[in-house]
Amino acid sequence: MDKVFYNRSSASNLGWEPGWFGCDYFDDTLTSAVRKWQRENGLTADGLVGPTTYRRIWTERESEISSFKPANRRFDSNRWIVHNGKFIPIEWKKVVLWDEHGGLETKKGNYYDYSGKPERKPTFFVNHWDVCLSSDSCANVLKKRGASVHFCIDNDGTIYQLLDTQHGAWHAGGQKWNQKSIGVEISNAYYTKYQSWYEKNGLGARPILEDSWTHGSKHKPHLGFYPIQIEAARALWKAIHIGYGIPLACPMKNGEMSTGVSPEASKGKFEGFIHHFHLTRRKIDCAGFDLESNLQIVRQSPMYCL
Repeated sequence: MDKVFYNRSSASNLGWEPGWFGCDYFDDTLTSAVRKWQRENGLTADGLVGPTTYRRIWTERESEISSFKPANRRFDSNRWIVHNGKFIPIEWKKVVLWDEHGGLETKKGNYYDYSGKPERKPTFFVNHWDVCLSSDSCANVLKKRGASVHFCIDNDGTIYQLLDTQHGAWHAGGQKWNQKSIGVEISNAYYTKYQSWYEKNGLGARPILEDSWTHGSKHKPHLGFYPIQIEAARALWKAIHIGYGIPLACPMKNGEMSTGVSPEASKGKFEGFIHHFHLTRRKIDCAGFDLESNLQIVRQSPMYCL
């Protein structure tokens, strides 16, 4: 592979520059600088600025910005999410749709457009973490990567819907998964070195998870979700369950949430709520976030009728 050509094409598509790696030109020096940066940040050191490297350096650069200010919005008492143009109530005040002021929108062409087609009937819901510092940043990264997701949950618990769930978002990594699922990106930069950024910008310290596992391996300590984000996720799951009929179930093993690939989920046959790592060994999100105990809280809550 011509790595210089690859990086030049990647920069054109994603919007990065050699200067992000301390270089002036697209050449072998840049390839070496990228490889060095990847090694220092625990990535595969191939010298190529692919989607993972781009997302990581985007977050690294954004963390250096000190002018961050959380959005200050007023919300109506009644909020909804949208499926095939129909409004589904959600028991959460902080919800912003793509066409509302301050909303986040998916770029046309970055999803399966099922406008005017039979109603899509998703059978499972996928949780992701975004490895970004905010939902706004995540939406920008997805747009530049040509990817998409239906929902984002920001640091303050605001739920953004970026796309009508009638459409198939490109979030799970394969057509057989994307066509049958709904996805959410929960904001979390993951690496503990970003803890100071959250504190400096008035968001408070995130929980640090020291005993999270996926695929039989224990992870180094990493950042977890804010409690308000977990509450928002539960509210979203509840609305999804009631509005779409997706069961409040997750992959289980020995009476606990499975921390590895679910054979049913990987085949696109599971019905319920999963993490990204349940689909493939190549993913670890959302390690340390116990789906079963949180789904149990949702199961025990009063269920309203549409």
